[in-house]
Amino acid sequence: MEKTRKIDVPANERMLAITKETGELLNMIIRLKNVKNALEVGMSVGYSTIWCAEAIIENGGKIITIEQNPEKIKRAKENFQNANVSDIITIQEGFAMEILRSFRLQKKYQNFFDFVLIDADKENVIEYFDMILPLVSIGGVIVTDNMLYPEKYQEDMKKYSQHIQSNQNVRTITSPIGNGEEITIKLK
Repeated sequence: MEKTRKIDVPANERMLAITKETGELLNMIIRLKNVKNALEVGMSVGYSTIWCAEAIIENGGKIITIEQNPEKIKRAKENFQNANVSDIITIQEGFAMEILRSFRLQKKYQNFFDFVLIDADKENVIEYFDMILPLVSIGGVIVTDNMLYPEKYQEDMKKYSQHIQSNQNVRTITSPIGNGEEITIKLK
């Protein structure tokens, strides 16, 4: 209802969730890759996190998710409890850039994540990618949402696409599923 504008939701309360098709795609990738360690940048109220958790829980894995909005974190925690996935999710509250810088300084996170979802502020998406890539294991997957829609993000996402396509350490493709998903595999 939020996306169709059938109801008016204040900007700071919008869920900004991925589409159901994107959730299914994330779930399938996690299952195919037998993901144990996942990272999500931009949790919102946890819709995408639950799609990931539902697949990763069977692998005995864990998810670290980053969100700065305390109200969204509160709603997400309730959603995680209702979905019975709270035990495998660690919420890092704060600014994504600062948290990612902290992870980069910790040796345990080097080549650690098998799967990453980037779905945060689009003006920083290139920096997020560059900070995250050393944290991703060889063969790990990075999925970035909103590559095609909404239109207001297209300029930032076009620059992002050009940036990652020029990186010799990854292979990437844009899928039209949902709002457009960039699916990137770390080669080396």
